Amino acid sequence: MGEYPHGVMSGSGQNNNIADEDGVLAAETSSGTAAESVSATAPENILGTPPEEPLAEAEIADIVAPVRSGLLSVFRHRNYRLFFTGQIVSLMGSWMQNTAQPWLVYDLTHSKLLLGVVSFCSTVPVFFITPFGGMVADRVDRRKFLLITQSAAMLQAAVLAALTLLHLVQVWEIICLALTMGLINAFDVPTRQSMTLDMVGREDLRHAISLNSMMFNAARVVGPTLAGALIAMVGEGICFAINALSFGAVLISLLLMRLAERPPRINRNAWREVIEGYRYSFGTPQIRLSLILVGVSSLFGAAYLTMMPAVARDLLHGDSTTQGTLLSSVGAGALAGAFLLSRITEKQLTYLPVAAALAFGIGLVAFSHSHVLWLSVLIALPTSASLMLLGGTTNTIIQMAAAENFRGRVISHYTQSFMGMMPWGALLLGAIASRYGVTDAISFGGVVVALSAVYGFYLRRSSGFTLKHAPAE
Repeated sequence: MGEYPHGVMSGSGQNNNIADEDGVLAAETSSGTAAESVSATAPENILGTPPEEPLAEAEIADIVAPVRSGLLSVFRHRNYRLFFTGQIVSLMGSWMQNTAQPWLVYDLTHSKLLLGVVSFCSTVPVFFITPFGGMVADRVDRRKFLLITQSAAMLQAAVLAALTLLHLVQVWEIICLALTMGLINAFDVPTRQSMTLDMVGREDLRHAISLNSMMFNAARVVGPTLAGALIAMVGEGICFAINALSFGAVLISLLLMRLAERPPRINRNAWREVIEGYRYSFGTPQIRLSLILVGVSSLFGAAYLTMMPAVARDLLHGDSTTQGTLLSSVGAGALAGAFLLSRITEKQLTYLPVAAALAFGIGLVAFSHSHVLWLSVLIALPTSASLMLLGGTTNTIIQMAAAENFRGRVISHYTQSFMGMMPWGALLLGAIASRYGVTDAISFGGVVVALSAVYGFYLRRSSGFTLKHAPAE
């Protein structure tokens, strides 16, 4: 997740804030020396990173460094403990709804095309609106704004639950509600991600990023499994109702948080900066190649997840429990990929994105030709791990290669390439599957991804397998 620095704060002030969050603020003694007083007021202790300035190169390198110790030290921050508790509950509910919603659509229509349409509507706002959501996140109180977005998400899940439990739900209503959730996420995701640094400070940012990724993928393992069992026993409506209730944990945690107020960001000419950012990204070879690999993999490969109901029924001849097992295996593979990502060295970053894209493409082809559940699970594990490694390594490369004054815009291009291309891929694979079948659709996507990896290999070899850092400013 992309993080953004928060307000101006002295070194000693950071320590005091951390202690205050845990309720252990030590009293200052009057016996301090004059040297300590001078050090506390030194310019380097007073001036911090302005809110609009991206992470410095040294900080990026610290984040990239493998996590060797102190991972759980992030829990010393009271605000993060609250955040983690609320998020783990809410994410499990969200994955339950993400599992039950496509199953309900396929159960009502048996249409592979409509599976793609629903997935498209739930994620396409990320492609168009997330840059505006990021601007809003820089201008408002993030905690208060999250109370609004999370309340809206709770209302969306409650409406879907009520319609389903009352047996009134129709496909067009599911599509509209999916689009509503996409609009909410376009503002919620950048706000939530950018608040991590506000909660833990820079010294624990690396640990918080690792834990957030592990938390997300752990919920991705548990949520679909629970949803599959509940769908088989009581139906999809209960999953939607549980998701609506799970947002209560987030709302309570946000209400209990105490965050320092941030000064509003100065407005600039947004459109001109957007155009300059695109010129910079596609004019920088390392960044351009990373965006190509991620964009192609998301458009032709990552959307295979929307085909899971059809894979479970048509290829494996299973039920909702089968779908839940498949999605849980995908989550387990992604969790393994997140752990491997923390062990990657800078030298491995130069070739791992190409290798991960190739492995992902081959895995998709193999997965689409499996007709046995245990084999599909075994193939899904390395396939999803490869996608996770591809996304994580390219994200790291663009942050290290981007100049300070362009880093935020480059990260937004990564978000559009990775998350924003998925809904278009869902429509594409849904249309192909509707005409030629699920196997051919997923296989086609895998072949295109593998070819993009070959193309990336030749580009990387011609420029040398080296990682060029942006010059320090």
